Amino acid sequence: MKTFSIKPSEIEKKWILIDADGVVLGRLAAKVATILRGKGKPTFTPHMDMGDNVIVINAEKVHLTGNKRDTKTYYWHTGYPGGIKSRVASDMLDGKFPERVIEKAVKRMLPGGPLSRKQMTNLRIYKGESHPHEGQSPEIFNIKNINEKNTRRVR
Repeated sequence: MKTFSIKPSEIEKKWILIDADGVVLGRLAAKVATILRGKGKPTFTPHMDMGDNVIVINAEKVHLTGNKRDTKTYYWHTGYPGGIKSRVASDMLDGKFPERVIEKAVKRMLPGGPLSRKQMTNLRIYKGESHPHEGQSPEIFNIKNINEKNTRRVR
């Protein structure tokens, strides 16, 4: 019995389009992370970048369940003493760069290291319906039809 390991020349990458309108953030990020790693492929090799390219549109319309929209806080440090900063998820989604909420969620679901940083370059997130990747003719992946919980909101 030999363990199968794919060669870089044998890797085939597709382009996948996902509409985030009304989708729960965690479920969207988990699915995107799985696609980026290539875990759904029968030829999955953990040490190779074999995932597909993912395009996410309508980033500002993603849903957060419960009170997370108003209470989930993102922290960062400026590097100066006392330089801890924070921003609430609602401010990020309503602000100039709502793509960062999805980007942070996906990044934190990938294992840390150089390979996951390379895999994150295969993710493109856009605010609104339009994207500049029509030339790649991406396949539409309907995440809403997989499970009813993917779009459900807790009241």
